[in-house]
Amino acid sequence: MARPKALPDEEVESRLAGLDGWILEDGKLRRIFEFHDFKEAFAFMTRVALHAEKMDHHPEWANVYSRVDVGLTTHDAGGITELDFALAASMNESAR
Repeated sequence: MARPKALPDEEVESRLAGLDGWILEDGKLRRIFEFHDFKEAFAFMTRVALHAEKMDHHPEWANVYSRVDVGLTTHDAGGITELDFALAASMNESAR
């Protein structure tokens, strides 16, 4: 299966408007998720990790106690692709 190509900047900006809580920063989709405690943050990361593995698309993220800081880009495409938007939407759903 062919890997997706980087989306044009105009399309990234347009699609970002419909993606609650995410911003464009340093060429990546970025969001910080806040949870009640470490257990909730880790459960979120576990749900996302299982989905990301099925997608063969893995986030850059860091966890400190109840915070999960996420950056999404598709390294082999050299930019943001459909995979990043799909994973970001899935993360939003997993955080609910």
